[in-house]
Amino acid sequence: MPLFRNQSYAAFLFDMDGTLLDSSAVVNRVWRSWAERHGIDPPVLLAAMHGVRAEDTVRRFAGPTLDVAAETEWIHQAELHDVDGVIGLEGISAFIERLRADEWAVVTSATLALATVRMRAAKLPIPRVFITAEDVSRGKPDPEGFLLAAQQLGVRIEHCLVFEDSPAGVKAAKAAGANVAIVGGHVPDNEGNFSLMHYL
Repeated sequence: MPLFRNQSYAAFLFDMDGTLLDSSAVVNRVWRSWAERHGIDPPVLLAAMHGVRAEDTVRRFAGPTLDVAAETEWIHQAELHDVDGVIGLEGISAFIERLRADEWAVVTSATLALATVRMRAAKLPIPRVFITAEDVSRGKPDPEGFLLAAQQLGVRIEHCLVFEDSPAGVKAAKAAGANVAIVGGHVPDNEGNFSLMHYL
């Protein structure tokens, strides 16, 4: 069974952006451009979108005259064609290599196409269980994605450890009943069981 800090788990469930890889350069470029096109304050939007599905962010900030589906597709295409600066986080490749295919999954708010492009750009393996935006009817902070990943791995969610870096993701993991390890600095220490900057 996978071990983390001398404790065993049935499986590890990873968020992608900010947890397995860093795509912040792309995200900032694309979303800042979109915000400026529509007169939205970029810092406000960027502060609110982390870990949330693109369509949910567009719906939140789009005015009544904007087509949410069309705007989401514009963002999707822009992100698909921009991988400049997408890199795997330090130590994560070696960490994943120690896991069997049935011991880990990725649960991301990105679409399958975008998640695949970014995982490949970061030179990370594509997991057997890959839960993306299309697989859920409700994105994070809803727990649906994590529950589905555990189900597809054939394990109980309370025996899983979720690695997350966003408030929405941490809320989703806790609501699912999973253990949580917080990566990076987007979530206050008291939001989860662990706070860490690196895996190794």
